[in-house]
Amino acid sequence: MPLSHFLLLALICLTWAGNFIASAWAVQQVEPLSFTVTRFAVVLILLAPLLKVPARDQWARLLLTCWSMGGVHFALLFIALSRSSDVSSIALLMQVYVPMSTVLAVLFLGERIGWRTTTGIMTAFGGVLVMGLDPLVLAQLDVLILVLLAALSLAVGTMLMRRIKGISVLNFQAWNALLSLPLLSALALFFGQGPLPSMEALSRPSLWGAIAYSAIGASIVGHGGFYWLIQRHEVNKVTPYLLLVPVLAVILGIVFWGDRPGPRLMIGGGMVLGGVLWITLRMRFRRRTPPAQPPAP
Repeated sequence: MPLSHFLLLALICLTWAGNFIASAWAVQQVEPLSFTVTRFAVVLILLAPLLKVPARDQWARLLLTCWSMGGVHFALLFIALSRSSDVSSIALLMQVYVPMSTVLAVLFLGERIGWRTTTGIMTAFGGVLVMGLDPLVLAQLDVLILVLLAALSLAVGTMLMRRIKGISVLNFQAWNALLSLPLLSALALFFGQGPLPSMEALSRPSLWGAIAYSAIGASIVGHGGFYWLIQRHEVNKVTPYLLLVPVLAVILGIVFWGDRPGPRLMIGGGMVLGGVLWITLRMRFRRRTPPAQPPAP
């Protein structure tokens, strides 16, 4: 990978890590569901010209994928950030979506994994148990449940997205916003939060800065840049670097958010990241290994 491409990937990871801080700040100022609706509305306004009607047989899967990866995932994540006293634990716990998606692929897509990948999955889930014993996490069990549900929703969406065809990444982002907005607006009204922040909140330039960072920086530029990279490099050579995101998020949380992660949180987080890295490397090895030839008749 050329140095310029690696620097772009590092910038994307830093942007995604910073999104935890920007979103955590925003949901302390306005209701989390209202922030989520506004974020998706900005994405839709900017990407609406890229909307292309998918094939008829893709509609149901596209809707479920968008709700899983978009509306449900972000709603749960932003509610967790609004209730949490730190972002480090959330950034680390979210990585459990990788082993979750692997397990779901085995259960519902018929994919096969070996004992080495199973070891990585067990290590990651063991890390979640260790993190759950940290006093900081024990003091906010509702946040732990919300984050795990957000990770599960993202894992379901990841599994469903493997079967989507003919939709580019920015086209998907546009449909994700369009199809998630009705769901998010209904949830906001149901919980009495209002689909949009108050006019007083919207008059603050700092809030619009957080919305722009999350919608434009993290979503459009981040995902667009990542898609540009995987068009030019093998996916399995790019994805291991995504483990920089939670590491950078923890560093940013300590520096800018005042996080003070304890030893159990760091050990458990290390186990989660180690398990995710092992799963990623095993997937890379399997892709590089030529498929076994059927026995001769």
